[in-house]
Amino acid sequence: MNIGEVAERSHLPAKTIRYYEEIGLIKPPRDENGYRRFREEDAHSLRFLARARSLGFSIEDCRALLSLYHDRGRASADVRRIAQEHLTRIEAKIGALQSMQTTLRHLVETCHGDNRPGCPILDDLAGLE
Repeated sequence: MNIGEVAERSHLPAKTIRYYEEIGLIKPPRDENGYRRFREEDAHSLRFLARARSLGFSIEDCRALLSLYHDRGRASADVRRIAQEHLTRIEAKIGALQSMQTTLRHLVETCHGDNRPGCPILDDLAGLE
C-alpha cells in the first residue's frame, strides 16, 4: 500500500509517517522506483505508535515499546517498567499543575478586578508578594 493508504489505515498524517521513517521507527521497503511500499505490519506498527503517542509516551519510549512488542521473547517486566516510569512523570506533572491551579486561584480571588491600579496578580508575578 502507498503512504496515503497507510495514513488512512493508521489515522496518522503522511508527514508523521515520513518522520517516523526518518527516525527509524518504521522501515517500509521501497520499490525500484523509490516509492515506499507499506506492508500490513507497517500499518499495524503505525497504529501502535499512534496509540502510544496518544498516551503521551515519548518517541524513545515508543521505540522501546515497539521493539518489545515485536520481541516475542520479551519480559513483560520491561514493558511495565517503561509504563511505570511514564506514569510517574505524568503524576509529577499533575502535581505541578495542581499547585499552579491553587496559586492562580488564590491570586484571582485576591484581585479586586476593578478600576484601581493595585493588583496582587501583577505583584506576585513581579516577585513583590
